[in-house]
Amino acid sequence: MEYGRRRSLLWLRGRSIAWLPPLLLLAGIILLDFNTGEQFRIITWIVLVPGIAAAICGVWTTAAYSVLSVVTYVLVDSAWPDQYQAGFGDFLLVALGGALATLASVVRVRQERQVLHIRDIAETTRRTVLRPLPPRWAGLEHAGVYLAADVDARVGGDFYDIQPGPHGTRVLVGDVQGKGLGAVEAAAALLGTFREAGYHEKDLATVAARLETRMLRHRSHTAALGRADGDRFATAVLIGFPEDTAEAIDVANFGHEPPLAVGPRGVRELPSGDGVPLGLGELAGGLPPVRRVPLAADETLLLVTDGVTEARDGSGEFFQLVRAVARAVRADPGRAEPRRLVRRVRDGVLRHSGGGLDDDTTIFAVRRADTEGGPGAGGEDHEQGRLRS
Repeated sequence: MEYGRRRSLLWLRGRSIAWLPPLLLLAGIILLDFNTGEQFRIITWIVLVPGIAAAICGVWTTAAYSVLSVVTYVLVDSAWPDQYQAGFGDFLLVALGGALATLASVVRVRQERQVLHIRDIAETTRRTVLRPLPPRWAGLEHAGVYLAADVDARVGGDFYDIQPGPHGTRVLVGDVQGKGLGAVEAAAALLGTFREAGYHEKDLATVAARLETRMLRHRSHTAALGRADGDRFATAVLIGFPEDTAEAIDVANFGHEPPLAVGPRGVRELPSGDGVPLGLGELAGGLPPVRRVPLAADETLLLVTDGVTEARDGSGEFFQLVRAVARAVRADPGRAEPRRLVRRVRDGVLRHSGGGLDDDTTIFAVRRADTEGGPGAGGEDHEQGRLRS
């Protein structure tokens, strides 16, 4: 992020102006040297010019400033009488400083390229795990935002997806215990199973069972590899939008934050059930039941991970999600629209926590789309339904 902010400050109208600060410094040193007395020579300060260039310019620009600094030093120093010249010792200092600055620029540029490459890999991983979705997909309108606690990694164990199929549309939102690449692997494994089972299986309970089995298999595999994260689990909410009714949804909650139904009439919390996380079903003697709960056509389903509900302010107070959403909807019922709702919650969490998140945070809102949109409509931009983080 620091690199990105630095670059934005050094660009003007699409053109780089990184060359300007070293040039201004060079001109300033020359003017000061000529306008100060012979007992106060500062031309040696010209060694700072390639040093500044090394921090913000490319390799060739830094090398050019190094050569320019040496040439300028010789010309300016020669303009003074012999008894007032800085001399050969300072010339060596300027020449050596320019050479070291050029070398430092080579190292810096190489490191920045490596960072950009790593970020490209992280972005590719994120788009693989959280695949882009059309804003209107399978009769649903949705919006989602993912905020990684590690802003450089940009990927973690939170996940969500929509899977249409011949037995209705299914939605999955979850959070893998822990962080790092191990959490990403578990999230990818669960999403892969969801995309297959959500399409082929008729009963939502069977989809839930497939997810539990996949989590157990993933844990067994990581344990066989001798890794220390072989006991991972994941909280999740599995939702089915049945085709036989437009006023209800089927929900199986694996120990996740309870979904909220947000609409013109306010905010209500859907029954969370007593399910345990995926991978721990044997501790509870079975999987959580699939419950059919009412959801009006004008209500939006809001699902979040615990990065939202456990966000703290400076005094340690948790973010009050229900209260914040209810207040926003009372002020403007239109805020129940998925994109506006997700944006409102995101801004509220960041404001409450001062921008410092201790955990990965996912906010996902979904509702039935208008009939004229049709299932799968709106595929012209796969990024419109996912807000930028």
